[in-house]
Amino acid sequence: MIVDDDKAVCTMLQDIIEDYELGEVVVALDNAVSLDNKFLRLKKIDILIIDMLMPVRDGMQTVKDIKGDFKGKIIMLSQVENKEMVGKAYAAGVDYYITKPINRNEVVGVIRAVSEHTCLKNFVDNIRMGLHTVYNPEEVKRNSENRPFSIVENGRFILKNMGIDSEANSQEILLMLQQLEQDKIGEIEEFPSLKSIFSRLALEKKGKDVQKDSKAIEQRLRRTIFQAMVNIASIGIVDLTNPKFDDYASRYFDLAEVYALMRSLKQGEKPQITQTHINSKKFLRTLYIECSKRDEI
Repeated sequence: MIVDDDKAVCTMLQDIIEDYELGEVVVALDNAVSLDNKFLRLKKIDILIIDMLMPVRDGMQTVKDIKGDFKGKIIMLSQVENKEMVGKAYAAGVDYYITKPINRNEVVGVIRAVSEHTCLKNFVDNIRMGLHTVYNPEEVKRNSENRPFSIVENGRFILKNMGIDSEANSQEILLMLQQLEQDKIGEIEEFPSLKSIFSRLALEKKGKDVQKDSKAIEQRLRRTIFQAMVNIASIGIVDLTNPKFDDYASRYFDLAEVYALMRSLKQGEKPQITQTHINSKKFLRTLYIECSKRDEI
């Protein structure tokens, strides 16, 4: 799908995609007003190419709105080359970035890379599912009986993939997921502030000083997320096409920060939490959304 208010850009991109047999342009839109996850699922979109700056509803806001549920890849177009804006685009959930004016070779290279990563991920997922069936017969049996995973089981699975399931603070994250589920977040209530989440957990722990305990919970969460970022960055250094890096780097963290950690690790430096921007709300919100899809993890 192509979304750009400049029809000439849409036509140019469609011609490039068709000329180089990069895929099928299902639909081209001149605005993102009606674009949502339901529409993307209906059209079976694998790759969304969207302009950053558009009237009424810009690309950045659209990406933020759909990224939690959209499983495809997002390529953002923009004349803006400011590093801060590019970083914000990656933080919003963009997977790749193409600068205007459109360069044919760049478009071809990026779309081919996206397609290769998607095919590789599907291939690895199929292998993983086969191995999962062999080595986890009880779990497969439970799935065949249509018993859904609990939000905690899903959470533990994702934390394990990030290499932080054995962290002492991971149990607090699972407790937060349970609280959010009890409050029917996403069905009735909007996602709450982190302060209210930490305060509620502190109250349940029945400490003497709720404010102090809340702050301690916040710091523990930040340290755990930072460790997850380091783990994912380490995977990316070895293989950028690794499914774990592909799945988690942009959706759970600020991608620009993950790349900064990768550069630091490559140079043999010890990553510092004080030098890393940690978006705790993005991490927790994405984790909750993913874990709520009990039959899809």
